[in-house]
Formats: sequence, C-alpha cells, structure tokens
Amino acid sequence: MVRPPADDPRSPEQLHSPERRVSPEIEPPHLHPAYRSTVLRAPSRPPVRIPYGPGELARLNAATLLANIGRTGPQASDLTRQHAGEPIGERIIVEGQILDGAGRPVPGALIEVWQANAAGRYAHAVDQHPAPLDPNFTGAGACISNEQGRYHFLTIRPGAYPWGNHANAWRPAHIHFSVIGNAFVERVVTQMYFPGDPLLEHDPIYGALSDQGARASLVGQLDLSATVPAFALAFHFDIVVGGRSYE
Repeated sequence: MVRPPADDPRSPEQLHSPERRVSPEIEPPHLHPAYRSTVLRAPSRPPVRIPYGPGELARLNAATLLANIGRTGPQASDLTRQHAGEPIGERIIVEGQILDGAGRPVPGALIEVWQANAAGRYAHAVDQHPAPLDPNFTGAGACISNEQGRYHFLTIRPGAYPWGNHANAWRPAHIHFSVIGNAFVERVVTQMYFPGDPLLEHDPIYGALSDQGARASLVGQLDLSATVPAFALAFHFDIVVGGRSYE
C-alpha cells in the first residue's frame, strides 16, 4: 500500500516488488514451531517470484469495494449499531492512521476489522467453544481512511478465548485488521492487542516477533483525548505499510 510521491522514478513493478521481506525480527518467519499451524502452512521450498501483472496492479476504488461487500453507511464502522439492540460488553473506540513506509498518510485505504465478542466467541460456524453468542454483535466492520489517512471504529472490547495450539492455550484479546490500498497487492493483515494484557507473553503468534519495537507496534495505546466521557474508552493504533523495507 505504499503510495510514492508523484515524481518517484521507480516503475510499478519496482514499487510493488515481491522482494519486501526484511528480517525475521521485523517480520515473523513463515515457520514458527511454537505456533503449530505454521508447521502445516509454511512452505518447504523457496518462493517462486512472479512479476505482477495489470490485474494485480490495477487501481482499486475503496468505495466500490465497500459496496461490493455490503458494508455501507455509518453502521459499517460502528459495530454496535448493526443490529436491533445494544451488544453486551465494554464499548471502545479504535482509531489511528494508515501510513506508508516513509511516514506519509495513505488516504482512500480500505480498512476491515473482525473480532470475537465480549465473551471471546466469533459469530462463525467454526467457533463452537462454550461461550455465549451475542445476537446484537456480528464482530465485523469496515471504513475508508480520510485524506489524512485516519480511520475510526466504534466496537466492543473482545474477550480472550481458548484455542488448540497447546495445553491450556488462550489467545489474548485482539482485533484483526485488513488494509487494502490502491491495488490488491497493496494489502497488509495484522492484529491489534491491548496494553497490559498478561496473556501476551504466553501467545506464540505475538511471540513470533523477537524485535521489541515490532511487538510494541501491535499493541494499541489508550488515548484519553479521543475517549468519549461516560461512553467509551479509545485506543490508538497506527498501521504502517511498507515498513523499513520501503527505504
């Protein structure tokens, strides 16, 4: 999703080169045995690098994408207003800025979120663990970043949940993010954790990053200036696309 200046001399192929991995400290390795799913998913051979074509580099319109996935109107970014009643749990605001690797704002980006409810359960048929579903909370939303690259969601603070990675394994509370910029190849998928969560040190996904700065970038920060008094706490979470590999 790196958006270069107009006078950038590089071609689209150079700007969106697959040669973007930097180091295992900054980007997690494909194979991290503590995260057991990677044992099955990680490639056993070096990747085959195929140049991007017109389909991958074609400019996308975030508003059209939102319409295609059926997420339009204020309720798309307000996950508490998507049903007839109020969802159960603590209301929170999640806001921040989408930036490129040089620190410039990325306007017009499509930001999607999905998460568990306050009891730690997803509204998905695969999630069958014995926590209650909330009929007034689906746990999915979307918005488009403004001219300053900023986004804003109102949602419910998710709960921790068990998973089958290892004995007595629990995932820290988190919100999933997908960001798409000007083209499908300009996409990043990440997670926002919450400050002070004691489960972070036990989470192998979070632990796949050995760089402390990279880990810190995954934790949203309490932002009292954006909090709505007597209504919802706010957490600030910037997403940098391109990172150090852009330099």
